[in-house]
Amino acid sequence: MTVPRLPQPGETVLGDRLGSYPGGKGANQAVAAARLGGQVAMVGRVGNDSFGAGLIENLTSNRVDASGVERDPAAPTGAALIYVEDGGQNMIVVAPGANAMVGPGDAQRAAARLGRGDLLVLQLEIPIAVIEWAVQAAREAGAFIVLNAAPAQRLEPGLLSQLNALVVNEREANTLVGHEDPSTAAAALRTMGPKVVIVTLGPAGSLYCDETGVHRVEPFDVTSIDSTGAGDAFMGALAVGLAAALPSAAAIRFANAAGAAATTSLGAQAALPRLDELRRRFGLDLSFSEQ
Repeated sequence: MTVPRLPQPGETVLGDRLGSYPGGKGANQAVAAARLGGQVAMVGRVGNDSFGAGLIENLTSNRVDASGVERDPAAPTGAALIYVEDGGQNMIVVAPGANAMVGPGDAQRAAARLGRGDLLVLQLEIPIAVIEWAVQAAREAGAFIVLNAAPAQRLEPGLLSQLNALVVNEREANTLVGHEDPSTAAAALRTMGPKVVIVTLGPAGSLYCDETGVHRVEPFDVTSIDSTGAGDAFMGALAVGLAAALPSAAAIRFANAAGAAATTSLGAQAALPRLDELRRRFGLDLSFSEQ
């Protein structure tokens, strides 16, 4: 729902429009990567309800292999309630539903699809124990592992040490290490084991820390109206860039472009950009996508 400003505790704010859109971090990131040329398979759970059927259909229509998405007979499809204020900032509450029922069998199905050179992209909307199992299985398969540590929560160093890439926003970085400065947080997180740590900075772009230090990646200038899908667009583009063997800086710049473009439309998946839009809007050289 769009609102003139985000409500304070106990306050009622009159909204403008109520919209219903396909969502979920995993599904959003899968669609984002597919729209940007990635070959994507999604593994997860939805409820045995009309929302679940619609989400599976939407994945398929966006060229995502949804055969790994199970319909849970007991839990409803997960949902999020999102308020978006003028200027694009948002407030989100998530009801996990069937996402909370993802188990080791689901992780095993995901790992069975992985080979050397593939990417496994994970988020924190499923149980941590399942994420840990999937990460270990992906390492054994020789896959590249990317964790988007959202929604924010503390993680065990043993999990972080197994990641090729960790992606967080400023709030999530602060939750993990207690540093408000994103550069300091990125450097601290990298000492825990990820090969590269990426911190997204909203309209200020992003930064990353690798073995050579902390580096800033500049933003793209757009007029933002809804930031809801920006982080997921960033993740999808980052995965495509890394799969194409782009250097970190180039992959993150590509991700910055996708994230910026996603803020110019309402909704999460509805706003996820395609390659042609990024070429047209930002003049990017995306020849890697045709290799």
